[in-house]
Amino acid sequence: MRIAGRRQDEFEINVVSLIDVLLTLLMFFVLTTTFVQQGHLKVSLPQASTQPESADRNTLVLVIDRAGHFYVGNNRVLGSDEGSLKKAIRSIAGDDHDRPVLLRADGLATQQSVVTAMDALAQLGFTHLSIATTQPTGQDTR
Repeated sequence: MRIAGRRQDEFEINVVSLIDVLLTLLMFFVLTTTFVQQGHLKVSLPQASTQPESADRNTLVLVIDRAGHFYVGNNRVLGSDEGSLKKAIRSIAGDDHDRPVLLRADGLATQQSVVTAMDALAQLGFTHLSIATTQPTGQDTR
């Protein structure tokens, strides 16, 4: 004899749509994540000495003021392009490409003017380049 009682419904959860949503989220995070790549190159970083070296009389001094004007020695370069700078360097240094160059740039000079000067020196064949720096005054340098 069968006793009629309550019918117990079986609960059913459709997990297929849940898996689809989770896989979509997983693919989204995998594709949009930027992975940190560790540098594998060993670079020897330059160090600035606290005592300035005395400039040799043979040193070619290239000055850049905060307005981006170039001075080779004590002479201002007419024009602010690379061609006029190279012409002025050639007129003073000649063919002496082993001559050391001291680049003195104002702290507020644009980075582009410094790179232009370095590029002009490299194109002319100068390989001994020093960049003049100063120690900060009144600041803790720890």
